[in-house]
Amino acid sequence: MRATMQGFSREPGTTGPITITLPKAGERRIWGWAVIIAVGGFLFGFDTGVVSGALLYITQDFHLSNSEKSSVVSVLLIGAMIGALVAGRISDGLGRKKTVTIFGLVFALGTLIAVVAQDYGTLLAARFILGLAVGGASAQVPVYLGEISPANIRGRILSLNQLLITVGILCSYLIDLAFSHSGNWRAMFAFGAIPALILSLGVWFVVPESPTWLYTHGRTEQLRKGLLMVTDATQADEIIEVYGERQRQAARMEATRGAEEKGWRILLTPAVRPAMIVGLTMAALQQFGGINTIIYYAPTIIEQTGRSASNSIIYSVYIGIINFVMTVVAINTIDRLGRRQLLLLSLAGMAGFVALLGFSFIWSWNSNLTLLFMVAYIAAFAGGLGPVFWVLVGEIFPTRAKADGSSAATTVNWLSNFIVSQSFLTVANGIGQGQTFLIFAGVCVAGLLFVGRFVPETKNRDTNEVQKALFERFGKKTVPEARTSTAAYDAGRLDAGRTDAGRAGTGHPDTGRTDAGSAVNPADPRQDRR
Repeated sequence: MRATMQGFSREPGTTGPITITLPKAGERRIWGWAVIIAVGGFLFGFDTGVVSGALLYITQDFHLSNSEKSSVVSVLLIGAMIGALVAGRISDGLGRKKTVTIFGLVFALGTLIAVVAQDYGTLLAARFILGLAVGGASAQVPVYLGEISPANIRGRILSLNQLLITVGILCSYLIDLAFSHSGNWRAMFAFGAIPALILSLGVWFVVPESPTWLYTHGRTEQLRKGLLMVTDATQADEIIEVYGERQRQAARMEATRGAEEKGWRILLTPAVRPAMIVGLTMAALQQFGGINTIIYYAPTIIEQTGRSASNSIIYSVYIGIINFVMTVVAINTIDRLGRRQLLLLSLAGMAGFVALLGFSFIWSWNSNLTLLFMVAYIAAFAGGLGPVFWVLVGEIFPTRAKADGSSAATTVNWLSNFIVSQSFLTVANGIGQGQTFLIFAGVCVAGLLFVGRFVPETKNRDTNEVQKALFERFGKKTVPEARTSTAAYDAGRLDAGRTDAGRAGTGHPDTGRTDAGSAVNPADPRQDRR
């Protein structure tokens, strides 16, 4: 059997799309590659979560103060910001394959240093190195996954990253639990070396280079060889032709843009400003809503309800399970309920449950109630704001600003994560843990109001429709995305200039839009992804 999908037309606007079919065997092979690449997401989750249990015993061994404990957590985030910023340039130069392999080795190096650390300073260095790998993985794993995926399974493959992040967090809690009785925090960290080596060796020896990177660097023979692993020679040649048309279109668009529309400067233009406001605000909101105070400090928080360290880690495992299950639920409902509705439900639930969590500490309610509110808060986040943010940020930016806009939002997300994790224990000790959770509740309420006013629904909308909805919510007229006749192509629309007959049977029933993609490489990173 073969799965059918749509690709670029040979001459957009004239001849319609190339129909590409991918054999089921080729599709299964791509799934295998995707799972190996997504181990980078697992490591992301594991290294951000494992410190929660390890910190209980590190504090005893190294006699850490509250500020030092916060630093052990947050220094990883500084490394992640740097890793995310430099990963794109490294990847463009060396290729996705080498870059992800290198970050896997960096994971292993950071893990080794953490395991042998004999003092606070060495442990900080190890966490910083792990942060570089976490940031690099968060930036490059989704790109690599997207560039090897056919259009008909791209959404599910991209969801692997988010899913394995939650699996990594859950596994980190289970590893913490396994070594909680001995208090062996070095063994907790050491486990991370196994998936790190699986990532590096698997990508290097099994996964091919990204087709997009190969074509843009003139390596068409290597590209063709990779395509033949999943399809036949005729379609491999068709796909290479698609890449050529993309490159010609991109060159024409680049030639028409003014200096203010190139690079990061495009993010400041009126056409992109509403998307930037939404993207950056949602990036900050996801973190200032308090989620990572639970992920990073769950055992510490639970211990303060009167439970032992080992019992605290047991309950944090429940949190990890809920996080995983609700992420699966969100992935399965996001295309049915829509992004906006999930966000509103999620933020309302988060505000209510984190407020109750705060009151449970202030008024010393039963510890079982405290745990219930904590788990419910995690469920509300994981079922909405957690995964939806990453989908939304990939849909709200105009096509020509998508890569830079997503990078800016990711950087703000890491920066916000750092600020919250660094300040949580200090603020909680200063004004009270319950009062700190009430601040998070206030942020969630503000976020609920922001989403209600400014965030449009993006489900089943092409880029032009999303931009129109954005500008309507900001009370402005839509700014044309480009000053040329290729504006529709630049916006991700492939039906520009086509006749009704040309649309029939090839586009979506509501818009006439075709699915941009090829048999192996679905899209240039600048292209709209659904």
